[in-house]
Amino acid sequence: MERQLRQEILFARERVYRFGVATPLERLILPGKGPEIWVKREDLSAVKSYKWRGACNRMATLSPEEKARGVVTASAGNHAQGVALASRILGVQARVYMPRSTPKVKQNAVRHHGGEFVEIQLAGDSYDEAVSAARADEAESGAVYVHAYDDLKVMAGQGTLADEVVLSGQGPFDAAYLQIGGGGMAAGVSTWLKTYWPEIEIVGVEGEGQASMTAALTAGETQTLEKVDLFCDGTAVREAGALPFEICRESLARMETVSNTEVGQAIRTLWDGLRAISEPSGAMGLAAVLKNREALVGKKVLVVLCGANVDFLQLGHIAQSMGAGAKSSRTLRVNIPERPGTMLKLLDTCFEGLDIADFQYGKTSADQAWPAFTISADDQKVLEELPEKMEANGFAWEDLTGASDISFRAIALREDLLSFPAFLKLHFYERAGALHDFLDRHIRGSASMCYFNYRQTGERIGRALIGLDFSSAEERERFLATIPSHGDGYRLCEPVDEATHRRLLGI
Repeated sequence: MERQLRQEILFARERVYRFGVATPLERLILPGKGPEIWVKREDLSAVKSYKWRGACNRMATLSPEEKARGVVTASAGNHAQGVALASRILGVQARVYMPRSTPKVKQNAVRHHGGEFVEIQLAGDSYDEAVSAARADEAESGAVYVHAYDDLKVMAGQGTLADEVVLSGQGPFDAAYLQIGGGGMAAGVSTWLKTYWPEIEIVGVEGEGQASMTAALTAGETQTLEKVDLFCDGTAVREAGALPFEICRESLARMETVSNTEVGQAIRTLWDGLRAISEPSGAMGLAAVLKNREALVGKKVLVVLCGANVDFLQLGHIAQSMGAGAKSSRTLRVNIPERPGTMLKLLDTCFEGLDIADFQYGKTSADQAWPAFTISADDQKVLEELPEKMEANGFAWEDLTGASDISFRAIALREDLLSFPAFLKLHFYERAGALHDFLDRHIRGSASMCYFNYRQTGERIGRALIGLDFSSAEERERFLATIPSHGDGYRLCEPVDEATHRRLLGI
């Protein structure tokens, strides 16, 4: 089959450039030691992913009779855009079945590229359910089904991106890290790369919750996963394609799995290094490279940024979860006595000079406080040493990294434990010491902290909602009347409105 696929890639060379143009190969420079990384920028294609290649190559081979019948397909979004583009250029009617959860950005792009020649049908909650609906349409209407990956001509079309890598003059490469959903791109690209560079190591990359090719290679035949994680929606496939499996079992040296967090870090790295915005699936190859960075020092490595069709809201979520882009973070819940000054003591003794990416606290006990801090650091050793430092200063702690209540910011606050609270919106410069200095100069000795809600966003200005509790109404009013509205490193916004105040207290 590999010989046949190589022949089809040669034929695809003559077809695909009627529909699009070659994409660039760019060097990604990492700070410090690491491999020499080259990124194939498929995000710069007409449909912002590599999928146009396979879809257009397959549809370019339709006979006149098949064109008259029209085509039908199922897609999580990127393949659909390729089908839509080919449909408009060839004048072929197409029905595209997509999961109901498909991001709007992908639905709108399909309509843009296909115009009057494409019709979108939303079916099911997963790619596999959309496939079932499309196959039923095929059986009823007689339309030609254009598979997203389990098709020799589709795989051959994807292989043309590897042809461009070979012709770039930047090779040979020691390794290529290729993301896998159904396996069509990995099959086509690995076949072509190994044709010219037989010694290249081809590594398949899957998400931890969607490793269908790994399951197939382990079992010796394709397997259907019970469920798949949808964060990397472009590769969320329950079962690897039968044809790609036959190719990949011979061409892949090994498989790697990456976590959603590692993918998010790779997205950030692509932005920092190339100012490229990647959808989660598009960054999976780089995520695996970063995971194996030390082992790859001195190697020349190829990755494919295979798509940039990410929903804007998802992009915001990814950016927030990455904080300011540090490579490592750890969330710790720390026990301190519930009395004035103890929070500052913790900041002074244990967190001095560290990057606090998230700070959550609500008063729930009369004598004990449990604030939660997410600390980010470039050096993993700094995070590993934190517990020892806290224990040396008499603070008990527990690790809440990845905890649901932290992720969803479920900050509890008991109104019955407060005397005369005030809630303030605080803006401060994101620099070391700015928040600490404000608390030290203006809060220490004046009030006890009863609430704190802050998350780092990467902006120059940090925004926090803080709650202070006073022993009397007179002390509270005096504090609010005399505290400077701005000072060194901070600006105090007006107190929260009465309705917000009451909601925070649950009254």
